Amino acid sequence: MSNLTKKLFNRNLRKNRIRAKVVGVAERPRLTVTISNMHVSAQIIDDTKQHTIVSSTSVGAKQAGSLADIAAFVGADIAKKAKKAKISKVVLDRNGRLYAKRLNAFAEAARKEGLEF
Repeated sequence: MSNLTKKLFNRNLRKNRIRAKVVGVAERPRLTVTISNMHVSAQIIDDTKQHTIVSSTSVGAKQAGSLADIAAFVGADIAKKAKKAKISKVVLDRNGRLYAKRLNAFAEAARKEGLEF
């Protein structure tokens, strides 16, 4: 097993372990974050209806800076859209990622805009 295969396998194990515990309901939908090498995207999902309520992405956005800056931009944007949709509390789904630099920047920006998790 190569290092990349092992890394992705372990990430999928973490992702499945987290998803077994984190469920979004109408009162507290699930905020899932996907961070790739170039872009950041986020969705607020109601798992009971299996419906995406709001979403935000950095694809097509003219945002410059590091990926942490872009993650903060997407975090603030998703929080503003959630506020318009009258959502104030969510459950954060890390999607198997460690709560570190990029994910931390995303979460802090979303909290500054008034989103609670």
